[in-house]
Amino acid sequence: MTVELSPLGLGGAQLGNLYHAIDDDTAEATVRCAWAEGIRYFDTAPHYGLGLSERRLGKALAAYPRAEYVLSTKVGRVLEPRAAAPGERDDQGFDVPATHRRRWDFSRDGVLRSLEDSLTRLGLDRVDIAYVHDPDDHFEEAVTGAFPALLELREQGVVGAIGAGMNQTPMLTEFVRRFDLDHVLMAGRYTLLNQPALDDLLPLCLDRGVGVVAGGVFNAGILATAEPGGTYDYAAAPAELVERARRIAEVCGRHGVDLPEAALALPAAHPAVVSVVVGAHDAGQVALNVRRAAAAVPAVLWTDLVDAGLLRADAVVGRLVTAGGPQ
Repeated sequence: MTVELSPLGLGGAQLGNLYHAIDDDTAEATVRCAWAEGIRYFDTAPHYGLGLSERRLGKALAAYPRAEYVLSTKVGRVLEPRAAAPGERDDQGFDVPATHRRRWDFSRDGVLRSLEDSLTRLGLDRVDIAYVHDPDDHFEEAVTGAFPALLELREQGVVGAIGAGMNQTPMLTEFVRRFDLDHVLMAGRYTLLNQPALDDLLPLCLDRGVGVVAGGVFNAGILATAEPGGTYDYAAAPAELVERARRIAEVCGRHGVDLPEAALALPAAHPAVVSVVVGAHDAGQVALNVRRAAAAVPAVLWTDLVDAGLLRADAVVGRLVTAGGPQ
């Protein structure tokens, strides 16, 4: 079964000190602000800060009724303690001590251990959604181990819904074809700069009733500010991509819309998308993203982007974003 998600969700990577450290009070205030703004879907993973995101999110959400929010975490990386050298930091983008190593494990036993460890860090007895996380190089093990295990756990009621979370669409599409999934978390593949999900994943999910969660809508930075940034998908953005983003921003500006507002509105407009998940380093970023998501985006903006060759003509399917939200 699917679970109902709030249209805007809070991603947990920044709560795990993605790119730079935040303190525990800032992390808790971030979650409190999200709750106050009406966000009821929270996503995390063991990968984020070697479990720090799960610990912080679980502690912050303990202040709220369990039945009133949806929480997702992920399987595929098992955290194992290691002896870190003095001052050694994590080498995968999170500003945390390197006290654990991530071990890829998509076996049934790996899934069970991962979820058990996540529940301990979260301080919960269940999660609402469990995603298979980044099995790009582990397709067969995910097919024979992780997904059957999650299907079994869903049948037992241990998890409410299951899915997969990736930065690509072909493999996500194949998983939707093969398994009875509830949700997929698609990162960075349906954005103002990049819409390959229209070729495969979004139509199939719409046909099969699989809810799509859109993550990475700012493509890791380039679309996160009114003037395009220099980071695309966690690397330096090519000059031609920055120029394309600038052209998109100019069209947006003619309609009184900021680039990040349009970046949030595009995926939210697709009928297969049930939630757009955005991370935040502090409460101010949460409040800003909530305002951006509520901004009025005239339908003619999309038409102008299509006419300028900056957006696929099939990018908005079935409904348009206008003042007051999706129509």
